[in-house]
Amino acid sequence: MNNNRKKLVVPMLIIGTMYAVLGFSIGINAFFIPFVQEAFNISTAMSYLIMTATFSAYVVFGVPSGAIIKKVGYKGGITVAFLLIAAGFFVIGYAAQIVSFLLFLVALFVVGMGQTLLTGAINSYVTILGSPESAASRICMMGIADKLAFAGASLILARFMDLANIRLTDVIIPFYIITGLLIVMGIFAFFSPLPEIKAIGEDETSEDTIVSVYANSKTSIFQFPHLLLGIVAIFFDVGVEIIALGSINDYAAILKLPSPQHYVWYVSAGMVIGYLVGVSFIPRYLSQHKALILSTILGVVITLSIVLFPPAISIYLVGVLGVTNALLWPAIFPLALADLGRFTKTGSSFLVTGIVGGALLPLLFGYVADVASHQLAYLVCLPSYLFIGYFAAWGSKIRTARVAATPEIVTPL
Repeated sequence: MNNNRKKLVVPMLIIGTMYAVLGFSIGINAFFIPFVQEAFNISTAMSYLIMTATFSAYVVFGVPSGAIIKKVGYKGGITVAFLLIAAGFFVIGYAAQIVSFLLFLVALFVVGMGQTLLTGAINSYVTILGSPESAASRICMMGIADKLAFAGASLILARFMDLANIRLTDVIIPFYIITGLLIVMGIFAFFSPLPEIKAIGEDETSEDTIVSVYANSKTSIFQFPHLLLGIVAIFFDVGVEIIALGSINDYAAILKLPSPQHYVWYVSAGMVIGYLVGVSFIPRYLSQHKALILSTILGVVITLSIVLFPPAISIYLVGVLGVTNALLWPAIFPLALADLGRFTKTGSSFLVTGIVGGALLPLLFGYVADVASHQLAYLVCLPSYLFIGYFAAWGSKIRTARVAATPEIVTPL
């Protein structure tokens, strides 16, 4: 057991750096929304096209990313992802140089393509790297790196770009430097000692792999109901996560609280706490199913409390949603990928298309906030948690009996 844990250390450290890159590349959006309003002299509504440009790539490039991973493997897919993100960051610098908001959006779409490929590759890799029962715990570890980098993106960019004195020229050199760093990291990823692993039943020619009877009886990815329901669960999961992270500063500003721009740290801190709970309790004390069910129950309770409690209290409850949301993705992803066998890589690419919920649900939240109130808008989260609860209790179990199997590389935590 100890030997197996030692084998996990190097791959997890390498993948952890890739989660950090993913978190940073998504975190720049939160900084850019106020930046581009003044830099390009556009409206607030137009500035949110930044989110649309990034997250729409998950729908457009989700399925093709699976084909890439299937063709070149996880390491090759990660390398291509880094190069795509690097290309997008380079174009961001060039768009600032020629002052083109349209090219800026195109650049963010390219970055989103890289994020799509990287998300599918590293989450699938961590899921099948060790014991299936501890997959959520491993993803929680990676989530800490992701969220710290997400929050750190604004701190790093703020050293180069002053929101109080916005100049497009400040974008050029930092993003050219980041481009070079990402190219180096892509090359490192390709030559890194990451083992090329496969999911249970994925290698149909291997005599050592006990192939899943369930997966072998299928001819199409659309014949896995638990995967299809998992895509919807991911849609709602990312939606509520982005709502909590993206709305709390606005809520603080509406309430005229001091330093409203710092309130997002309550949500980020809550998510890190949630991840630490996942690392400590899954699977030793909680199964992935139970952890997901408890998270959704807490999500329903907190959402209703946000609406019912006085605003001065409810804003801190939005921070508690970070704790609730932390275990959603780590539990949903492995449960939806379970027993896909040779369809695993394709399944992960379909799962990441659900991330578009991060673009659509916040728009619904904003509409309700306009026509009703910011506090009541959090009710948008309620059906999301209810569906994820359904997926946890029943939807993720809609599959037939399977042969017990062990992956080619077994490294349980």
